[in-house]
Amino acid sequence: MNGYLFLAGAIVAEVIATTALKASDGFTRLVPSVITAVGYAVAFYLLSQVLKTIPTGVAYAIWSGAGIVLITLIAWLGFGQKVDAAAIAGMVLIVAGVVVINVFSKAQAH
Repeated sequence: MNGYLFLAGAIVAEVIATTALKASDGFTRLVPSVITAVGYAVAFYLLSQVLKTIPTGVAYAIWSGAGIVLITLIAWLGFGQKVDAAAIAGMVLIVAGVVVINVFSKAQAH
């Protein structure tokens, strides 16, 4: 399977786990706590598969950048978190950095 498909799965699992972590209320609610643990386990397993074909730095840049943007979007839409211009500008810079790595870096997997 393509490393980028594993990476997409790892990102989705991590975003689900982090969203459930917020809902777990400090691991005091069983179902969100279980979703958190399983989600992170799946995310790290998939990331371990990603690292067989994609350099660690590239994979982690994509994973963390996408995760930051997706979690912020979910927090804004689902939990009413405020997102100001500075936060948006920072996320734009993160996404721009990931794009630069993927388009211009010679460390990119072939």
